[in-house]
Amino acid sequence: MTEQAPWATADLCDAHGEDVQVLDGGFANYGGVASFSGPLTTLAVDNDNTLVRTALEEPGQGRVLLVAGHGSTTCALLGGNLGALAAANNWAGVVVDGCVRDLDELATHAVGVRARGACPRRSVKAGKGQRDVAVKIGEITLTPGMFLYADADGLVAAQKALL
Repeated sequence: MTEQAPWATADLCDAHGEDVQVLDGGFANYGGVASFSGPLTTLAVDNDNTLVRTALEEPGQGRVLLVAGHGSTTCALLGGNLGALAAANNWAGVVVDGCVRDLDELATHAVGVRARGACPRRSVKAGKGQRDVAVKIGEITLTPGMFLYADADGLVAAQKALL
């Protein structure tokens, strides 16, 4: 199911220099799509994936959902059911600063998924968090509407579309 994008993050970095920000390493590929890009929708959550489901139930229109989970390894913020929902609703990808689960299932869905790791424990369902806010991943601040590009080399973000 993997498909090569007509661009590479390395080439985007070379061509756009200071106009791109590189997210720190540690994000592994767990989805069925190896390369993806799109405008960001952001979530700030703390071991609660209620807002993740709410966002993925909407038409994605090629967007990327960035789930800022503080790098937590306590539980998974995305699993196979939400991966299927993301693919069905036309989300280009989901980036989780935290963990995912149901890895074999996630790999079968036509959506890009990047995360810090895996954890079999499900999240709490308290409905807490914030949507469409500035979030910090490592040293990078990401805001709704920025463009994110992901491939085997990593993740880069820019204030505007680069292609």
